[in-house]
Amino acid sequence: MQKLSAKLFYPLMVLAMIGWGASWVHAKILSEHLAIHEIIFYRYLLSALGMVPTLFFLKLSFKIDRASLMNILLNTIVLIIYTWLFIEGTHLGTASLGGAFVTTLIPIATFMLSALLVKKMPTKKQLFALLLGAVGVMLIVNVFSFSAKDILKIENFYFVVAAFMWAILTIISVKASKVHPLVYSFWLYAFVAIFELLFVVELQSNILSQPLLVWGNLLSLALFSTTFATSIYFVGGQKIGADKISSFSFLVPFSAIALSALFLGERITLNMLFGTLLAVVAIYILNRSRR
Repeated sequence: MQKLSAKLFYPLMVLAMIGWGASWVHAKILSEHLAIHEIIFYRYLLSALGMVPTLFFLKLSFKIDRASLMNILLNTIVLIIYTWLFIEGTHLGTASLGGAFVTTLIPIATFMLSALLVKKMPTKKQLFALLLGAVGVMLIVNVFSFSAKDILKIENFYFVVAAFMWAILTIISVKASKVHPLVYSFWLYAFVAIFELLFVVELQSNILSQPLLVWGNLLSLALFSTTFATSIYFVGGQKIGADKISSFSFLVPFSAIALSALFLGERITLNMLFGTLLAVVAIYILNRSRR
């Protein structure tokens, strides 16, 4: 049953990564209407509330042990930093560029940090797959034609740091083995919202008066791209490991670029299509490989 569950889990990860791709589009649109910390607060407040029916339906206890609580509190800070970087970078740059940069670097950063922690390097096959995926995403955004001025933009720096923040969040969350991943997700979202409300956010906008465009993107960002997608990611971290689960991030550039083209008017090129194919091949190699 455990083996079958793992196999059925892969399609859910694909859908979750589409949700993450959509999050870049949502962030781009919302950043034009709300302040960054307002987006963070409302996103994770709605995400936590969205988790409650699921936890009751599955009859999961909201209780967490002290070690898991400390783990969640640490990840609360990491998640706030990541989300700020991701929204600010997307606001200054583009949704497709952010989705490509961050999701390319996440598996690389996760492998690097995991290797440092366990003092074991990835296999040659895994390194080749990571390189192949990186080349694929760079083709998607046509990075080889960038000038030095384009590469050194501040939003690109934000995206690089964001990738390492998510890698840290992934590794920390896997360590919380005594609490169910969905319960972990609920408390993580709740603590982010509480922390933002008490120490950071200034609610300058009247959320109730916002247009349907804002509400639609906010609800989709919270319930689909966060409650569903990130919870599935945490479950995957405990099911198949942080290194394997991070490889699915290669699917995000395609969905981010495709959705950006659809809703933000960005153009899809042959480089994007070929780069996406390389990224999918990289995912296949990583999932077939063994340490």
